[in-house]
Amino acid sequence: NEVFSSSYSAAIYISRILSLPPTKRTVFVLGEAGIETELASESIPFIGGTDSSLHRAPEASDYVSIADGSALDPTVGVVLAGLDFHLNYLKLMHAFHYLQRGAVFLATNSDSTLPSAGTLFPGAGACAAPLVRATGGTEPLSLGKPSQAMMDAIEGKFRFDRSRACMVGDRVDTDIRFGIEGKLGGTLAVLTGVSKKADWEGEGKEHVRPMAYVDRLSDLWDPAAEGE
Repeated sequence: NEVFSSSYSAAIYISRILSLPPTKRTVFVLGEAGIETELASESIPFIGGTDSSLHRAPEASDYVSIADGSALDPTVGVVLAGLDFHLNYLKLMHAFHYLQRGAVFLATNSDSTLPSAGTLFPGAGACAAPLVRATGGTEPLSLGKPSQAMMDAIEGKFRFDRSRACMVGDRVDTDIRFGIEGKLGGTLAVLTGVSKKADWEGEGKEHVRPMAYVDRLSDLWDPAAEGE
């Protein structure tokens, strides 16, 4: 109950905020089981995602059936893009044609990269990028940081005091911006991830600056205070 992921934010947005026609409430997912779990928690029907029938190369018949609509679910009203470890051309074909038919384009988050094993790898934003290019530059509404739609959803669920909250994160362009634009009481950058001090220090650098920073999250732990 204390973890509010971008996937859950997307599910909340779709179920409680987004106004969809009664016949267009199914979500086509570009993503993994975590997204499906959050959609299911809000009783949102979905297709795509981890469906193994889409884990293959397209055949000639796929082009025909997608083009004429016979392979498409007429109840799909949303394309939700997240981090997809099995992203392929067949999934993109389906997603693109749902968007062409008027589906709402959403993303769990817009992170271009994610840190792992001491380096960076493509993030959820990179999975949505082919659709952005294919649709002529149409950007999805992101339900992750720094989207204030996510902040509103969090506040609506937890009823917390923004002035007494601090945003802690490793990305200046998403985490810290999220806290500043959400008018939280503080922002703390952690230097173990994407952003470094050089990204915001000095002339001409990032105009989004954290209130404070630490080299690592463990720097906040005070062993002397543990016994108090």
